[in-house]
Amino acid sequence: MRALKVLALVAMVALVFCLGANPPAKPKPIKVLLITGDDVGAHPWREMSETTREILVNSGKFDVKVVEDPLILESATALKNYDVIDFLIYSAKMPELPAQAQENLLNFVKGGKGFFVQHLASASFPKWEEFGKLCGRKWVMGTSGHGPRAVFKANIADKQHPITAGLSDFDVDDELYAKLQGNEKIQVLVTADSDWSKATEPLVFIQNYGQGRVVHNAFGHDRKALMTPNVQKIIARGTEWAATGRVTE
Repeated sequence: MRALKVLALVAMVALVFCLGANPPAKPKPIKVLLITGDDVGAHPWREMSETTREILVNSGKFDVKVVEDPLILESATALKNYDVIDFLIYSAKMPELPAQAQENLLNFVKGGKGFFVQHLASASFPKWEEFGKLCGRKWVMGTSGHGPRAVFKANIADKQHPITAGLSDFDVDDELYAKLQGNEKIQVLVTADSDWSKATEPLVFIQNYGQGRVVHNAFGHDRKALMTPNVQKIIARGTEWAATGRVTE
């Protein structure tokens, strides 16, 4: 009996040494293509993109490539290197996207990857109807809008989804987007009550698109808005969920 105990102890020690010598492999970083660019003075666009990149990198989960031209979407080969596209640009200088780029973006998401669209970026490509469907809801010039920038209360509408699980209602100094247009079936995660529209507005929402996942985040007018702690969590968690379908903490 004593010999068996000794053997068991030796086996346990050996196991400890083996585990110590071979620590669990670190998960591969999620590859993010962050598309940004000059939105003709509507926003401090470089500040917005640099802050969003900072949020993602600081989470330790992402490898982020920033490009300032949506025409990268014309290369299906380039897109294969990424798990998710974070789309931050309102392409005022490019009202329409070439047909090949349109096809590549839709196929990227339909094929099982992610799309994360932020703030005014959903206003891009106004004549491309499918882009609005991809975003779930779309800012339409002359219809969508917001009141004066101010501190307002954001309400967690879905406390079970991995993106918002554990988050509490929070105050944010930002533009409260209202009257986003669209009829797609979306799952609303965060809302706020707008004095401008006199309605409860969806500010963070998700949908499936083909085999892929879409997150629409209407927060993010500038660095001050983006540095709100819960907004940072939504960006990091939302990008991960769009890429993988789950959120790790």
